[in-house]
Amino acid sequence: MKKKRFTPEQIANILKEFDNGKSVLEIVRDHGVSKAAFYKWRERYGGMNSDELRK
Repeated sequence: MKKKRFTPEQIANILKEFDNGKSVLEIVRDHGVSKAAFYKWRERYGGMNSDELRK
C-alpha cells in the first residue's frame, strides 16, 4: 500500500495558507504539491480543521 505524502495536519495548514491570502502558485511551489491535488483537497476538506480531517 502506498504511503501518503501529507498528513491531515499538513493538508489543513496548507489550506489555511490559502484562506489567509497566499496564492495557489506560491503554495504549489513552496510545498511541492500539484495544482490538481491542491484543488482536490480544497474540494474535499475545505472548511475542516485538522481534528475533523483525521476522522
